[in-house]
Amino acid sequence: MQSRKNFIRIVVKVGSSLISSKQNVLELKYLKAIIEQINGLFDQGKEIVLVSSGAVACGMSLLRIKQRPKDIASLQAAAAIGQNELMGIYRRLLGRNKRLCAQVLLTWDDFEDRQRYLNVRKTLLHLLKRKVLPVINENDTVSTDEIRFGDNDKLSALVANLIGADLLIILSDVDGLYRLPQKEVIPVVEKITPEINRLCCNTDKEACVGGMSSKIRAIKIALDVGIPAIIASGKADDSLIKAAIGESVGTVFIARGQSLKSKKRWIAYGVRPKGTISVDEGAKQALVKNRRSLLSVGITGIHGDFEPGETVSIVDSQQKEFARGEVNFSSSVLALHKGARLAREVVHRDNLVVIE
Repeated sequence: MQSRKNFIRIVVKVGSSLISSKQNVLELKYLKAIIEQINGLFDQGKEIVLVSSGAVACGMSLLRIKQRPKDIASLQAAAAIGQNELMGIYRRLLGRNKRLCAQVLLTWDDFEDRQRYLNVRKTLLHLLKRKVLPVINENDTVSTDEIRFGDNDKLSALVANLIGADLLIILSDVDGLYRLPQKEVIPVVEKITPEINRLCCNTDKEACVGGMSSKIRAIKIALDVGIPAIIASGKADDSLIKAAIGESVGTVFIARGQSLKSKKRWIAYGVRPKGTISVDEGAKQALVKNRRSLLSVGITGIHGDFEPGETVSIVDSQQKEFARGEVNFSSSVLALHKGARLAREVVHRDNLVVIE
C-alpha cells in the first residue's frame, strides 16, 4: 500500500446491503456511521466521492415490494421514488455537520462523449474543492440495457478512473474476500488470478445486483489504471477511516501498474470499444514489451464497425484482450489492408493503453 499521506482523493462505494435488510426495511445505523467517518475524512483534508447503491432498495421499501421488479418500468419507477428518498437521507445526515451533498446521476453516454466526460470530471473536482460530498448513482430512471453500467461496483471503479483517485474503497456486508473453505479474510491480494476469481460467488439478496464477482471485476479496472482498492465491511467500527489512512482492514488489492494520464485513462475504461482488432504474437510483443505503436502488418483480423478516432479492443491470437486504443482508420479500410503496410500507425502509442 501507499503511505498514508498519499491517500487524498478517495472513492467510496456503499452497497445496498448497508442500506436495507433482506426484508427491504431501511437500516440507517450503518449509513450514519459511514457519513460520520466521511465527514471526519473531509476534516482531515481528504477528498471523498460517494458512489451509493440503494435507490431501488429505498423505492422497494417505500412501495412495500418484497421482490426486485423484473420489468423496466417498475424498476425505473422504484428508482425514481427511491433516489429522492436516498438523497434526503444523505442530506439530513450530512446536515448535522453543516456539510452539503450533491447528486450526480450518470449513464455510459456521459463517459463515452469526451466533452461530457470532461465536464463531469470538472464538476466533481469543483464540488470536492468546495468540500461538498458528491453522491453518485447510475441514472436508473432513464437507463436502458444499451447505456447501463450493470452495477455500481463497476461505476465506482469508472468514477475512480475519471477523477484520478488515489484509492477505491468498496464497503459491503462482508469483511473482505474470503479464503475457502476456511472463510478467512485474505488480507492482501497481489494480483487478480483465476484462483482469486474462483473465490467469488454471486449474491442472492433481492435488493442487490452484484456480488463478490462484480466487485473483483470492478477492482480489476481500478488496478489496471494504477488505483489500489479495498473491500471492507461497512458494518465494522471505523472501517472506512482505517482503510482511508492505510491501516489493515478488509482485503487490500495492490496496484502494480503506474497511474495513467487522463486521456489514456479515458481510452482504457472511459469509453466502450466499438470493435476489435486481432494481432499476431509479434505485434503483441511490440505493444506490450517494446511500447510501440500498432502497425497494420501485425493485424490478423477486424471485427465490428468503427470509424477513425473511435476506441477499439486489441486481442491476441487467443482472442484475449490485452490493449485498447484510439484507431486512425475505419474498419472497412483496415479489412482491405490487414497484413499490408499502411503509411501511418493504426493506433499510435500515445493513444494506446496496455491493460493485460
